[in-house]
Amino acid sequence: MVKSCSVTGSGFINFVISDDYIAKSIENMLINGIDTWAPTLPVKRAVVDFYSPNVAEDMHVGHLRSPIIGETIARLLEYSKVQVLRRNHVGDWGTNAGMLIEYLFEVYPGAASESLTTIGHIQFSYFHSKIKFDEDPHFRKKARRAVVRLQGGDPVYVKAWTKICEISRTESNKIIQQLQVEVEEKGESFYKPYISNMIEELTIKGLVEEIDGARVISIEGSKKPLMLVKRDGGFTYSTKDMAALWYRLNEEKAEWIIFVTDAGQHNHFDKLFKAARKAGWLPTNDTTYPRVSHVGFGVVLGINGRRFNSWHAYNFRLADLLDMAKYYSKGALLERGKDEEWTLEELDETAEAVGYSTMKFADLKNNRLTRYCFSYDQMLCDKGKTAFYLLYAHARICAIIQKSGKDIDELKKEGKLALDHADERALGLFTYFDFRRRLRKRAPNCYRTCCAITYTAYPNSAPDSTTIVRSLVQQRRQAVSYFVKQRG
Repeated sequence: MVKSCSVTGSGFINFVISDDYIAKSIENMLINGIDTWAPTLPVKRAVVDFYSPNVAEDMHVGHLRSPIIGETIARLLEYSKVQVLRRNHVGDWGTNAGMLIEYLFEVYPGAASESLTTIGHIQFSYFHSKIKFDEDPHFRKKARRAVVRLQGGDPVYVKAWTKICEISRTESNKIIQQLQVEVEEKGESFYKPYISNMIEELTIKGLVEEIDGARVISIEGSKKPLMLVKRDGGFTYSTKDMAALWYRLNEEKAEWIIFVTDAGQHNHFDKLFKAARKAGWLPTNDTTYPRVSHVGFGVVLGINGRRFNSWHAYNFRLADLLDMAKYYSKGALLERGKDEEWTLEELDETAEAVGYSTMKFADLKNNRLTRYCFSYDQMLCDKGKTAFYLLYAHARICAIIQKSGKDIDELKKEGKLALDHADERALGLFTYFDFRRRLRKRAPNCYRTCCAITYTAYPNSAPDSTTIVRSLVQQRRQAVSYFVKQRG
């Protein structure tokens, strides 16, 4: 393993790792797979809560970050051999649902459920219900009463709500499938059966107190308590999140629960986690398992410098961005004459893979906590530091392997990796030691480096490290050298 060692004048001992040891270690990985380098985490099961739009919302580009970051974190955990439960905590049981239902009752008296046929109709009604909710105090009161009736199980409200959720779910699933994200929906309403017992448990422990008719939990260091039940008997955002946290700890037996939302919800989760620790659900520190983490991210801004909202009339729709990504990519392929080489199906599949990857990488390359202004040109750029460039480098390596005329699986077993050139040795050291060191260091805090998975270049394959992807150009040089030596 050690080629030589020396002592410096200041007393440091320097070890030089032998080329043979590095080469054999990488050969072992090539034969047995990258999974052999996976770090071992002290947890077996984790919940990653991400995506989570409100029911009936028109998905805009601001919704892009949570599914991409959440999926990336989930892949890193799975690579570390952790069972991951991906959860889509849809906002389907709050004020947004109440105001939409009440609006439909006003516009279509006696036929609210029957009036809903398309997602466009729901989104149109959602937009106008939000305007009315903001401007009309009387309607606002009615909408809040509608929430209480819905949460109380009023069949008339539940019927309209069920239809809204069915249509919204169908549209949302289309987006998720296009993004190639895996997530299971367990919205706010899923936890309804657990709320009463959860509140009773907290009451028995002496944590719940009544203030002005509302039932709350006081949180140390916070001026406002965590509200569980409003004066009108309705449940809050915090109630449903506390019930979800209880369920994930006690029913799903999660050892690590990660919430992926915009950074603006930091205070909410801070109070939520403090309440859970106060209840004895979690350890008193944030490093012992079971553990909870909030992964905040900077929001996407419009050209006016303001964040996108689903009720704004002029949004960049997420569905339109996906269509544009494919359109741009297909145009580039047509310019290169690929329509003469490939079938229409192959052309479409490649356009989607390249287009969506370019869009995902454009989001991931930003600092997770930094806001950025949306731009079609920047999001779909195919020059410079982009997924297009990484995919091209990967394709070049595949072409080298193909042109070598060798069976890669046989070559892994029979061939020998030689690190004769200084650059080859440097890359070998980087690949074996630096990559493994970074992965072991970062995996326990995967949310701090959420670009650690090759999410964009390999959307359907086993995870790999972005560190390796960024060195693809260097690896291309090594690959050429490797196959030249094998061919003799």
